[in-house]
Amino acid sequence: MTDLTTLITQIDAWVWQPFVMPLVLLLVGGWLTWKTGFVQVRHFPTAVRSSLGGIFNKGDRKEGTISSFQALSTALAATVGNGNIGGVATAILLGGPGAVFWMWMCATVGMATKFAEAVLGVHYRVRTSLGELASGPMYYIQQGIPNKALGKALAMAFAFFGMCAALFGTGNMAQSNTVARTFVTAVETVAGVTLPTWVPGILITVAVGLVLLGGIKRIAVTAEALVPSMIVLYVVSTGAFVLLNIDKLPHVLWLIVLEAFTPTAAVGGFAGATVAQAIQSGVSRGVLSNEAGLGSSPIAHGIANVKHPVEQGTVGVFEVWIDTIVVCTMTAFVILESGLWTSPQFQGASGDLTAAALATTIPFASTIVATCSFLFGFSTLIGWCYYGEKCFEFLFGSSLIKLYRGIFVALIMVGAVASVPLVWAIGTLLNGFMALPNLIGLAFLSGTVGKLAKDYFSGRMEYAVKDPQ
Repeated sequence: MTDLTTLITQIDAWVWQPFVMPLVLLLVGGWLTWKTGFVQVRHFPTAVRSSLGGIFNKGDRKEGTISSFQALSTALAATVGNGNIGGVATAILLGGPGAVFWMWMCATVGMATKFAEAVLGVHYRVRTSLGELASGPMYYIQQGIPNKALGKALAMAFAFFGMCAALFGTGNMAQSNTVARTFVTAVETVAGVTLPTWVPGILITVAVGLVLLGGIKRIAVTAEALVPSMIVLYVVSTGAFVLLNIDKLPHVLWLIVLEAFTPTAAVGGFAGATVAQAIQSGVSRGVLSNEAGLGSSPIAHGIANVKHPVEQGTVGVFEVWIDTIVVCTMTAFVILESGLWTSPQFQGASGDLTAAALATTIPFASTIVATCSFLFGFSTLIGWCYYGEKCFEFLFGSSLIKLYRGIFVALIMVGAVASVPLVWAIGTLLNGFMALPNLIGLAFLSGTVGKLAKDYFSGRMEYAVKDPQ
């Protein structure tokens, strides 16, 4: 197992070195920013209004669709996961404080990327043999790229790696792993009882299995009810920590900016990090968290009941802002203000570092983090099961979906008892393989995105979302 972990970690390190996936993500995100007229800056107020307005505007939903806010909640359920708790921690432990800066940069251009993904998801959605709407990069790549052979190959590649990421990566095993570890830490801290990780593993496995029986409708309803409250709980708790330690914040901000461009020195148990490591860990964990460029969230955004694709595109902008600029930043501030990121005790940690950092100021912090970790992990698992299911359906049809769900649920348990380095390395590696065909597709279809954005923001809004047959 050690040899396997080493091999996967080495491949993952190559994929996410600064001049491979991080460069591609930033270039495509920058290009889409230009093609959309800096949508994440100029139209951010529209994004906020579109997203929050959906809470009160349920509307009449067409058959096979979900509301715009349910689509946002389902996408946030998948993005606001334990990458926001454990992923940020591992980014800092691998790349130092400078990793947070590159996470921010990833999110800044990622807002335009997520905008494009959601727009194309709605524009190219289809109806399956079961009568359900289906969306995602596999459809907009296949339909939108002029060269049909290339489009088909890239669509198949995305669907294959998307299915694998959902089964073995950050959408499954990494989530149950962090849930199990933070749960065990909380029980040990509060009750003084040491539990094996398979105990919380069983709990999260059963809970997810019960929701998945109801398909996308139950997933969307569960996400709509769960996501806002879990985000508020986490942001209030971490925000209280930051305010109580506000005197340390200027130094933390200085460290984040300074060490984004200079190596981080070895201190305490921290071995030090190069600028390349900061970029690699920051961008890879940023994508892990907000999924901009990954191609996962348009699978949910694409079936929203909207009148124009850009309506859902602006919701995608808000999604990245909430996930990374708000939630991930709160985690990073807590870890860095606590100083525990340099402790030898936490150099192999993930979510347990976040719990310990919060506990230095907030009473019962381990319980709060364990609760948030469970909710984040639970929501991500149900969202990503749907994503992987749609990729599986694209490859193999609808008849074997129940088999896929059974395998997905079984692997939740496997992830709960696996090692931290292995599950996160598998997760970020599969993210890279999944993102590449999607980013190629986005580059090809950037003109379509730009045209739709210009049409909407000019006030013409002549587009009518078709109900595919």
